[in-house]
Amino acid sequence: MTTPNEPAKRAEDNSHLRWLTEQSPSRSRKCNVRATHEVIRSTAIDAKEFLASCRALIDAELDLLIPKESAEPERVHSAIRWSLFAGGKRFRPALLLATGQTLGARTDDLMRAACALEMIHTYSLIHDDLPAMDNDKLRRGRPTCHVKFDDATAILAGDALQALAFQTIAEDERLSPDLRVQLVVEIARAAGTPEGMVAGQAHDLDAESREVTNAELERIHHRKTGALIRAAARCGAIIAGAGARELEAVTEYATNLGLLFQITDDLLDVTATAEDLGKTPGKDARASKATYPALYGIEATHAQLEVVHRATRNALDPLERPTQLLQSIADFIRDRRA
Repeated sequence: MTTPNEPAKRAEDNSHLRWLTEQSPSRSRKCNVRATHEVIRSTAIDAKEFLASCRALIDAELDLLIPKESAEPERVHSAIRWSLFAGGKRFRPALLLATGQTLGARTDDLMRAACALEMIHTYSLIHDDLPAMDNDKLRRGRPTCHVKFDDATAILAGDALQALAFQTIAEDERLSPDLRVQLVVEIARAAGTPEGMVAGQAHDLDAESREVTNAELERIHHRKTGALIRAAARCGAIIAGAGARELEAVTEYATNLGLLFQITDDLLDVTATAEDLGKTPGKDARASKATYPALYGIEATHAQLEVVHRATRNALDPLERPTQLLQSIADFIRDRRA
């Protein structure tokens, strides 16, 4: 219930977050970041506010986990940091935090797994942008890793991020050894093959310049984009100790959320500008990629977006928890413009 003092409290909480971002990441951790974790838990029901709050925390933690540019090999570490700290939304780690907190997990227990997911995601973007893949020159509003550095350095930066992701989870002493193994398996399956991101990328490349069926298109999206999004939510639930029924509901929610995310991406590639997206628009059409607008047209894609959005929200019904934040995340993904 909203109280008369809540707006003032939110302003105070948000000023605390602004203070956090103005300090060096290491100093932020030395100061009471746990209090900031509780700010996220207690005030953020709106997805936009929650994502903004998470970015500061995730970036501070990542800065501690990633080697500094001055450490050898300097060029590889510079390339990693160029891509990782390029201003991404941190959606996947934020989803892990949101799901875990909804089910009762402590933010401190969720942080390293959340950062590992962002490392995996960024590695995939670095490799996806390479000339042999999508050959993109722009990512998050600035030159892609291989353009800024070179192809070989970009490949090594991506390789290193993937390894660092699993190292981050394996060394997380806040979690039990069994739980760490479970998270490693969950993320490895989502990132790899036969049903993860790598498989989806292979299907995507195979589908270029040919007609695809609806089933093929959904398979591409569920694996290339949806697998890591599903893993993010599931990892949050697993850390929280979710029961079988809760994990099933979270999995259904995140599966639909991943599809919702990609349908929105398909539409934005057709309708948004490079300034809005921070990457090159229209490249799907130029590469004859399999997308919802290409298969159904823009109007029918908008209609399908609403169907998937309703399914995403409805998937939360079995959870006997406060799910306003997870519902807001579904709304945010449907309505996003970048």
